[in-house]
Amino acid sequence: MDYRHQLLPREKVFRDPVHNYIAVSYQVILDLIDTKEFQRLRRVKQLGVTEEVFHGAEHSRFGHSLGVYEIARRICDNFEHDYPSQTPGDGLWDDHERLVTLCAALLHDIGHGAYSHTFEHIFHTDHEAITAQILTSPTTEVNAVLKRVSPEFPQQVASVIQHTYPNPQVVQIISSQLDADRMDYLLRDAYYTGADYGRFDLTRVLRVMRPYKDGIAFDIDGMHAVEDYILSRFQMYQQVYFHPVSRAMEVILDHLLLRAKDRYDNQPVREDGFRPLLLEPFFNHDWTLADYLKLDDGVLNTYFLHWADSDDAVLSDLANRFLNRRPFKSVEYTSETEDLLTILRAKIETAGYNVKYYTATNDSYDLPYNANSRQTRKPAAEIQLMKSDGSTIELSSLSPLVAAITGRELGDQRFFFPREMLTKDAENDLFSPIYIEFQNYIHNDQLIHPQGESHDN
Repeated sequence: MDYRHQLLPREKVFRDPVHNYIAVSYQVILDLIDTKEFQRLRRVKQLGVTEEVFHGAEHSRFGHSLGVYEIARRICDNFEHDYPSQTPGDGLWDDHERLVTLCAALLHDIGHGAYSHTFEHIFHTDHEAITAQILTSPTTEVNAVLKRVSPEFPQQVASVIQHTYPNPQVVQIISSQLDADRMDYLLRDAYYTGADYGRFDLTRVLRVMRPYKDGIAFDIDGMHAVEDYILSRFQMYQQVYFHPVSRAMEVILDHLLLRAKDRYDNQPVREDGFRPLLLEPFFNHDWTLADYLKLDDGVLNTYFLHWADSDDAVLSDLANRFLNRRPFKSVEYTSETEDLLTILRAKIETAGYNVKYYTATNDSYDLPYNANSRQTRKPAAEIQLMKSDGSTIELSSLSPLVAAITGRELGDQRFFFPREMLTKDAENDLFSPIYIEFQNYIHNDQLIHPQGESHDN
């Protein structure tokens, strides 16, 4: 039997807390799940350090990837049942696209590394480029499975994830402003963080979703379900993804890796045994795909445990802060108050801290919905509603709720610093005037009050 169409003797299901059952019928999907590259995703958390705020957020990219596959599978089923193509070019669903869609959905995040975005920032890796490399490199098990479908199939799946696949319906199922990826991570993250405002009516959204010649649209009578999704996404970014304590822990992680890299650059081999072998290729800017795939969250945490006992005071301190959840404090600032940061850094340095490793600025902004995606070169991000006559209208032009947040960047800018600058007992301390002066600046009316201690939202 052609591997492309080879079905399992019996449908396999994965029990899932979000989707109840995730159903696998194709042999190729099960074989991809069993590859070592995909199994590695069990060891990479979906939300990185967010579990330091929402303690239930321990779910992995493995579970999320299965969830995206399941939503894509349901979309394909609905399209094949309700909108099957009758003639070439009629804009309806060609079910020959099913397998490339399912594989792209399953593998879209396979290139994410240990602590994902923080690792990328320090070592200048690109998880999207690495995803394509995993799919197309003859050295990977994933590539070997995909090539059993056809020699061209690995590149076809990669092109879906890279937004260059010729069928816009397939691309938009995986990547758009209302796609299988976003739908799963909102529901999954809401479930594991306990943030109920991230929930929306997935069943209804999938029921009103339909293919047309330019990609994916939604029946106009399902507008309110789509609105609900947009508002849920808005709330999750504001309340979970941009939480100041999560960002504070990311800053510590970032600076911890930066300190380790700086130390290695200055003295690669030391008598105290500092030799992070699995990270050396990244310190030396000479890593391979095999090096990358050896890393996961647990590998980095093991190094952090070693560094916590280092004779390097900064490295040891940052490792302990990260491992034992001692986040930096932060204050919100604006363009009008940004000049104060120079003064604050000077006082932190006077108190004995190296500002390179103990201060940071961080801005987190999100467009809840963008109705001008073609200007930003993002792939078909606008959400189109389909009228009864087959014409389409863009969502925000009809929905006052969505129009109110369309094109508005929402978020804030924060300055991060050691919590001791606010909490340290100034008595009998050589630098006690510095703490008092710093706190006077922080608590004046020009800066938003500090945050960094809460354990939840």
